Amino acid sequence: MKDKFKATWVSHSSIGDFLQCPRLYYLKNVYKDPKTRHKVNIINPPLALGQIVHEIVEGLADLPSGERFSKSLLPAFEEAWKKVSGKMGGFTSAEEEAEVKARGVAMLERVERIKDPLNNKVIRMNQDLPHYFISEDDNIILCGKIDWLEYMEEDDSVNVIDFKTGRNEEKEDSLQLPIYSLLLKNTQKRKVTKASYWYLDRDDDLIEKPLPDLEESYKRVIEVARKIKDVRARRAFDCPQGEGGCFACNQFEKVINGEAEFVGVGGYNQDLYILPKK
Repeated sequence: MKDKFKATWVSHSSIGDFLQCPRLYYLKNVYKDPKTRHKVNIINPPLALGQIVHEIVEGLADLPSGERFSKSLLPAFEEAWKKVSGKMGGFTSAEEEAEVKARGVAMLERVERIKDPLNNKVIRMNQDLPHYFISEDDNIILCGKIDWLEYMEEDDSVNVIDFKTGRNEEKEDSLQLPIYSLLLKNTQKRKVTKASYWYLDRDDDLIEKPLPDLEESYKRVIEVARKIKDVRARRAFDCPQGEGGCFACNQFEKVINGEAEFVGVGGYNQDLYILPKK
């Protein structure tokens, strides 16, 4: 029965965690430290880099289209980087941090050089976190934050742009674009006519992707969402590899077992930890 406060909320990231390992899903998305009542996360250099680059690039949408590149993005990047400097970004040496930070600078320099399509008009969502009941009967809500929505004036439509800061390509069977398509279909009025990835670490051009079929997207997403709800109801967060766990959930087990170092509180009131180097 529809109840926002008792609903099972699912997103691209939480579904990805679940598909990788239900135990990982539990430790990242359900478990809270008994003392702080905060969820926990492991910070590492790629995660820190992605966080800050996304913050700066997505922040351009707050400015009028003609003013977004009126000044360099780098001073804002330097200021934002302070939030992830040192252990707060999972860095274990000044050399490692300098190398990763230089990658961030290069990404923003690429954005400044290319400019389009980020100079065009954007669509602003009415919700800070777009969401809707993907199934009222199951009391499941699908949610997700989309990096950039370019407004296509010629046909009053939307181009979805997702910024990639990692070095690996999104898998072909990824649920990211299906989830975004469902969210946009159900939380705003314009038709989605284009979807693209921008690999900021390497590409000057956007990589356009085929638009997913909405009916097929719904089937794929609701199937996993119902499994998540069932596992939560049964509290059966078992790792597929058995009692020994897998690499993914073992990393978070170290946090729970006191084998990781607490470095501070990050976004969404997450307690952030770093793992000891082997």
